[in-house]
Parts: sequence; C-alpha cells; structure tokens
Amino acid sequence: MNTLTARHFTIFVIPAALLAATFWFVPRVPELPPARLELLAHLPYPAIALGAILSIHFHRGRALFVFFLLAVSHWSFQGNAAELPRGIEATVLFQAVTLLVPLNIALFSLMRERGIITVAGRVRFAFLGFQALLVWWAMTPGHVAGQQLLAGHFTGAGMVAGSPLPPPAIPAIVLSGLLVAARAGLKQSPVDSAFLGVLVAFAAAGNGIAHPHVTPVFMTAAAVILSLGVLKDSYNMAFRDELTGLPSRRALSEQLTWLGRRYSVAMVDVDHFKKFNDTYGHDVGDQVLRLVAAKLRGVGGGGKAYRYGGEEFTILFPNRTREEVLGRLEELRRAIADYRMRLRSSDRPASSREGKRHRSGMPQGRGCVSVTISIGVAESSGELRRPADVIKAADDALYRAKGRGRNQVST
Repeated sequence: MNTLTARHFTIFVIPAALLAATFWFVPRVPELPPARLELLAHLPYPAIALGAILSIHFHRGRALFVFFLLAVSHWSFQGNAAELPRGIEATVLFQAVTLLVPLNIALFSLMRERGIITVAGRVRFAFLGFQALLVWWAMTPGHVAGQQLLAGHFTGAGMVAGSPLPPPAIPAIVLSGLLVAARAGLKQSPVDSAFLGVLVAFAAAGNGIAHPHVTPVFMTAAAVILSLGVLKDSYNMAFRDELTGLPSRRALSEQLTWLGRRYSVAMVDVDHFKKFNDTYGHDVGDQVLRLVAAKLRGVGGGGKAYRYGGEEFTILFPNRTREEVLGRLEELRRAIADYRMRLRSSDRPASSREGKRHRSGMPQGRGCVSVTISIGVAESSGELRRPADVIKAADDALYRAKGRGRNQVST
C-alpha cells in the first residue's frame, strides 16, 4: 500500500506557484489601463480554447472534459459579473455549477485516461450532457418546486462566513480537493495536480463573483494551470520511463547535448536478469527493475540515473572524474547486493516499514531473493570527447565487469 511522503507533494509546486502569483495579482488588477481591463473579461475563453486544443493534440480526454467544465463555468459566471446572482434562474444555475463542477473534476481525476472519441470518451460526453439537461430542466419555467428547493439552499441563511458560494458547494469543493490531492500525490500525475489547482482557482472565482475582475483572472489561471499540467504530463510520457519512474534514454540524450567537458558515465546492468525473469516471471522482474531504479535514484556524488533500456541503466555524473565517483558506485553496488527482496504474495506485508522489519528476521530462501548489478564507468577525456564515445567506453567496462564474474565495478 502506497503512503504519501513529502517527496510526493513536490508535484504541486507549479500549481501552487501559479495560484500564489494569481492571488498576488488580483488586488493590482484595477491599476491596469481600461482597454486591458475590458480585454480581461474575455481572456478565459482563448486560454480555455488553447488548453482544449493541447488536450486534443496530446489525447488527454480527462483534461479536455475539465476544460469544457471551465468554459461552461465562466459563461455562467459572466452572467452575474460584479454582482450576486439575481432571480430564480440565475440562482439555480450558480448553485448547480458551483456544486457539480468540483464533483466532476474529482470524478475525472479518479477515472483512467481513456481517450476522447473512444466509447469511454463518448460515454463521458453523454454524462456531462445529461447533467446539463438536468440543470436546464431545473431552470425552465414550470418547475417551481425544484427551483425553490435549489434556490432555498442558496438564499437561506446560508452564506458561509460571508462567502457567496452556496453551502452545499463548500463541502463538495473540500471533499473533491482532498480526493484529487491524494490521487495526484500517489500517482504523481501532473494532470491530477493541475486538477487541484483548477479546483482552488474555481473556488476563488466563484467566491469573488461579486467583485469586478476577480472571476476572469482566476478562471484564466485555472486554464493556464491545466494547460501546463497537460504539457508536463505529455513531457513525462516522452522523457520518463513509466515502469521505474526514471528519466528515459531520450531524456539522457537531451541531457548529453549540453554537458561540459568534464563528466563521468556509469553503465549499470542487472546480473542474470533473463534467467531471473524466466524463473520468477515478468511481474517479479518488474519488481526488480523498480527496486534497482529506487536505489539508483539515491546515488550520491551529484549523479542522476536514467533507464537506458531493458535491464540496463545509466548514471550521469556532471563535473566529476572517474576516481570521484568510484566510491559512490561501490556503495551502490553493495546496497543492492545486500538487499533481500520479499516476493509479492498474498501474505506480503502491506506497508514498507512492516516489510523491512519482516526482511530483517528472514533468512535467504524461498519467498525472498536478492539481485546484483555490474557497473562499468568511464570519464570524458581528450580521447573521449563525444558523449557517445564515453558511453561506449563505459559499456565496454561493463562487459569487463561481467566477464570477471559480475557483481562488481569496472573501469
């Protein structure tokens, strides 16, 4: 069972920074020239349209549906610019939007990405359309009882701490925020962390509906936050290995293009990995790769690990000589060799802490395995000027380590 740590919440840094900048900017909006203030009221629409285009281009259906929700929300908010909703129809619309949008964002966060024009995508479109029809039905004349019921929640002694948000919307926003935050922290999904930023911006926009310029500023911020989430998620798909979470070989190639003249490269290979896969199965093989990746991620000396391909990894040490990194690599090799991994089974402890305590009292044997790695390292020099040459030299050193019996570091 996964647990949230401080590292998991670094994914919220970008949305939090953009929200902080928006809160800082709002009090300064009236100082803008009148022409820009007039433009500001319409700014959310191009921001939302651009984000929707990005979502379609990168096949991010969940984000596209949230952009639709933002467009509808801003349209409904614009009808009450600089004042609280007046009249039964406006009240019902505001009540419905502020209640349903947060719940839908939480729901899309919990759903898997299933595309846009797929069967699942069409079902989700229909789901949103059904909600829109219900709201339209509640707003049309002749449904007085339903309108009075909904509006009563809004107009009743109901303003929470002076907020124009209807009381039912506030727990919906809080509950949705908690669900989205937990989902994003566990899955490390940039889109889900952006969903949380969108929720906060949406709540601020609804809360500021009676104040000029507050709503369009926060709705624009919501669109920008989600657009950046789509871009970051797409970047991760291209430059991050999904299984191990390490940067991919493509990211390594990009990093190598702007390295200085002094650096070292270590090539790492899991020993007897094919035999291990054949013996225990691919699921256990994936466990081993994730274990090795986790250890590589913690290597010291300024090193950064990459998934090179298969069971092979690369560690890049900028501004380090071969002699400076050998000690770190030896510590890494020993840490992996000494680690006993309990194979996943029905009786495997759920928490990592309990699993560690279990391993400490368990002899090596059935249900508990260990793996080793071989490492080859090379550094840039007058003869090895190109990164491809340094990687080739490290790869040759890796084969020497394997030829000498594996589970060792070779230069």
